[in-house]
Amino acid sequence: MFNTREKKERSLGVRLFLKGDRCSGPKCAVVRNPSRPGLHGKARRRALSEVGQQLQEKQKVQYSYGIREIYLRKVFEAASKNPGVTGEMVIATLERRLDNVVYRLGFTPSRSVARQLVGHGHFLVNGKRVNIPSYLVKIGDLISIRPQSKDHIVFKDLDENFKKAEPPIWLMRDNEKMEGEMDSLPKDCEMPFDINMIVDYYSK
Repeated sequence: MFNTREKKERSLGVRLFLKGDRCSGPKCAVVRNPSRPGLHGKARRRALSEVGQQLQEKQKVQYSYGIREIYLRKVFEAASKNPGVTGEMVIATLERRLDNVVYRLGFTPSRSVARQLVGHGHFLVNGKRVNIPSYLVKIGDLISIRPQSKDHIVFKDLDENFKKAEPPIWLMRDNEKMEGEMDSLPKDCEMPFDINMIVDYYSK
């Protein structure tokens, strides 16, 4: 069977960490087979035009966060209407998504797993069950695993996962209570794409 997530990474030639820890080691698709998927994948990559580069960066964002074009456009439009740096506001919005926060806190190995578990209602926000992956977490919000879900097989190695995954500076995590809190707005986020090129694309 074809692994579509790995094919996406190979087609763009960059690690997007779509499969969590696997992307950090030698098993990463881009490391094992750096050529693009398809019959002509080993052919030399042609230089992209400016628009082509912008489209490629946009694809990286979409694949990284598992979002659709229409959603990304709405995020950009909302960010462009507010004061501040548009690119930074777009990133802050995407990082505040509940599925991303769950992933950043180390509860899951990847955003795709986080999106699925949030959708199935395994997480609480301030004690209330939230099953909307795109829910935007606010400063002070407390994220925790639903008590009935703590025995789920996905969480059996959570202690080991916490040791490997340190949350970013804008999130705080209590390993013993298995919960985390958004301490400030997302900042200093390292991204495998150029957000300024995406802003230029949508600004046309």
